[in-house]
Amino acid sequence: MSGPSGGHWLTDLTWPETDALAAGGAFLAVPLGSTEQHGPHLPLSTDTDIALALCARLAAGRPDAVIAPPVPYGSSGEHAGFAGTLSIGQGALELLLVELCRSATDTFGQILLVSAHGGNSEAVTRAVRQLRSESRDVSVFTPRWSGDPHAGRPETALQLASRPDRVHSDRAVAGDQRPLPEILPLLRAGGVRAVSPSGILGDPRGATAAEGARLLDELAAALLAHVAAWRSSGDQ
Repeated sequence: MSGPSGGHWLTDLTWPETDALAAGGAFLAVPLGSTEQHGPHLPLSTDTDIALALCARLAAGRPDAVIAPPVPYGSSGEHAGFAGTLSIGQGALELLLVELCRSATDTFGQILLVSAHGGNSEAVTRAVRQLRSESRDVSVFTPRWSGDPHAGRPETALQLASRPDRVHSDRAVAGDQRPLPEILPLLRAGGVRAVSPSGILGDPRGATAAEGARLLDELAAALLAHVAAWRSSGDQ
């Protein structure tokens, strides 16, 4: 009943095992990412990988967590024009999450979305609003960090800490390093392609696995604190 990193992973369970965990008060965590460009040095799965890495920490730290298969597609229209980006848009993502969580609440009393792609935020917010209006207990955790907003040093460091085999550090280049508020009108008008031919916003060069491990520890601690507060409020 345990995944490779400890804890409970839904795809490894039988239905009676799942039923027993849910009856004992377990909640379902859904890693939510994207399939989109992350520069010439990181894989298209970067956001999904980060969501999974955080859920692995959650599974290891919370025996009442069951980790669902990841949702690897999101709203990534801002990355159009880069090969391999697969976006389902905000409307489709919102509908997917509403129907997925409606189905999940047939089994689990509480659902946690761990969303590691910022472009998903509007669709996630609308989906959660709808689900809560139906009296379904759904919470969202979005990891946040300071520094480069996309495919830069923080995301590169996180991948070096969790999936180093997938990082091509020799291909890392500096991208557009202007402050995000300065380039936001350009991003809204023409997407990332309009400001960064490489797809990078920031400078990933020099990122290390050690700083990625520290950041992952910080994000995992924030996730565990979020879940503890959410679960406690649900018990009241």
